[in-house]
Amino acid sequence: MKHVPLAERLRPRTLEEFIGQDHLLGENRILNSLLARGTLPSIILWGPPGCGKTTLARILARLVDANFVSFSAVLSGVKELRAIIQEAKEGLKQGGARTVLFVDEIHRFNKAQQDAFLPHVESGLITLIGATTENPSFEIISPLLSRCQVLTLKPLDKTALSTLIDRALKDRERGLGRLDITIDQDARNVIIARADGDARTLLNYLELASELAVSGRPDGSGGVITIELVEEAIQQKALRYDKNGDEHYNLISAFHKSLRGSDPDAALYWLARMLASGEDPHYVARRMVRFASEDVGNADPQALTVALNALTAFDFLGKPEGELALAQSALYLATAPKSNAVYKALGQAQADARKLGSLPVPLHIRNAPTKLMEGLGYGRGYKYAHDHPDAVVEQEYLPSELRNRIYYQPTTRGYERTIKDRLDKWRKILARRRGAAQRRSGPGK
Repeated sequence: MKHVPLAERLRPRTLEEFIGQDHLLGENRILNSLLARGTLPSIILWGPPGCGKTTLARILARLVDANFVSFSAVLSGVKELRAIIQEAKEGLKQGGARTVLFVDEIHRFNKAQQDAFLPHVESGLITLIGATTENPSFEIISPLLSRCQVLTLKPLDKTALSTLIDRALKDRERGLGRLDITIDQDARNVIIARADGDARTLLNYLELASELAVSGRPDGSGGVITIELVEEAIQQKALRYDKNGDEHYNLISAFHKSLRGSDPDAALYWLARMLASGEDPHYVARRMVRFASEDVGNADPQALTVALNALTAFDFLGKPEGELALAQSALYLATAPKSNAVYKALGQAQADARKLGSLPVPLHIRNAPTKLMEGLGYGRGYKYAHDHPDAVVEQEYLPSELRNRIYYQPTTRGYERTIKDRLDKWRKILARRRGAAQRRSGPGK
């Protein structure tokens, strides 16, 4: 067994050993429910490398007492498929188990090859489990896709990967338990970050690092897997980065201040540093969304849309392609005109709200859905803005205690110049109307 790769030795044999994909295997989830009824339809398992597609297919076949046949779209063709189909037919004639045909990298089959599966899937002769890292909508022909249930597998999260490390280090039969080695937290964090949701990659790194840890030791066991050993194993320098420590806050601060200071090159560097160090891209994306309102605001209202679209694009593409969307957003924000007027205005309004408590809404801007409310003066005297020139009307919208309070003071940068000019124009219109009204009323009236 020692010559078999660790990832293969630790391949789960039961659902109890299987880690991750709770959205498919959890209580009342689709696969759990199907297995409880003893049924297994033809399915396409779509997910990134190392998320458990092959392992899950083997376990599913075993749970429904089927004959599992593995078939590679890279190494095999229609000739081999015909032989498998013939064996499946003979097996059923002799009362044998049904056949689950697992096709790895099914997206590599061309249309004609995929067509060869159709009649046998449709007749129920075989239960097809296809595995693909590519979007089935683009790579699997529609007739075959319509006969299969597409199940999406997710990359393993950090908790699942950490559990795999613990299992590998403790398992004395199939894992590394007999080596009696431990791993320090920094090394664990780096392996998990570099594995990027891929269990196979994680276990390969761990196996190499463990061999380095025991090499040269008299009894060939013991020792600690350190960050230096991990760097040697993966042949890549690990950037020290504690996502809960000072460096986490230092880097995000440098990124934010580079954006605020309109330095696109510095912003891009700190973004790259965080991503390379294993920072959660969603955290970075959320900070850019915040920045778009806090430091750009209405100087460029499009900035918030760009930041939100970057988050959506990252979720759609994943790593590494989605990182380009984050970079595009960072460069847009860094080069956008800046204004913190929205941030300051909200802060001042919140301070008044806390200080002055629940000030009553002026009666004239309250709704009056009932006769009682109307009788109490709700809505009385309200002026409908669209009935007045320029859709601007002299009317108080703030409580009397805050009359004439101005929170939002737009800058002259970017689109906020337009907003400022508009507000100035409206205030001049209202001032002229007040002056005219005073002249009509006469002195002392």
